[in-house]
Amino acid sequence: MTTTATAYTWFEERFPDLAEAYCFTLVHDLSPADLLHRLGGTNEPALTGADEFVEAAFEFSDRYDGKRQLVAMTTVGSWTLMIEANGYLGVTEERALDASAGTRWVSHFVNVNALDAFLWAEDSAPRLTFEPMYPDHRWGSTPDELLAVMRDIGFHFGDDIPELDLSASAAFALAEHLTGVAVTPELLESTTFTCGGVAVR
Repeated sequence: MTTTATAYTWFEERFPDLAEAYCFTLVHDLSPADLLHRLGGTNEPALTGADEFVEAAFEFSDRYDGKRQLVAMTTVGSWTLMIEANGYLGVTEERALDASAGTRWVSHFVNVNALDAFLWAEDSAPRLTFEPMYPDHRWGSTPDELLAVMRDIGFHFGDDIPELDLSASAAFALAEHLTGVAVTPELLESTTFTCGGVAVR
């Protein structure tokens, strides 16, 4: 049974600071250390829980005048989950496609200006890219492969304005469909994350 957008409405309620601007990325069969290496990053002290990470991420960005991004990573089964607070490395094709060589890369992003993006890449090639608020417009080598799934998940298609915008929650559900990894409140609250600093360029 497909997980729907309503399964992730807790995210904004439970983690409002992170929900304002974030990027979640799942990468298959790469360890956090390998992922950090592919991104050209350096090790930083581990942090426990999303709230501690968000505070540290903004301090880190200020320290480097916005030129470096703090990322938090953890292993979930055969996947590495990478979280950015107020970052977008995961959906930046110039960085993500090279880093996705030989693996599956699934990432989604939202910022405070209501910009959003979703990227599914396989072995350095984009399979699906789109803005979750505007799912009618899709790119990549297989832009329509998941169309039925996207409808079932709860993405809003058409020109009329939905009563409730669930696009961000739908992006989480689509990432779960592609990876089998469910992001949960417990994971975000209690995980001790491996952290790294990555140049923003």
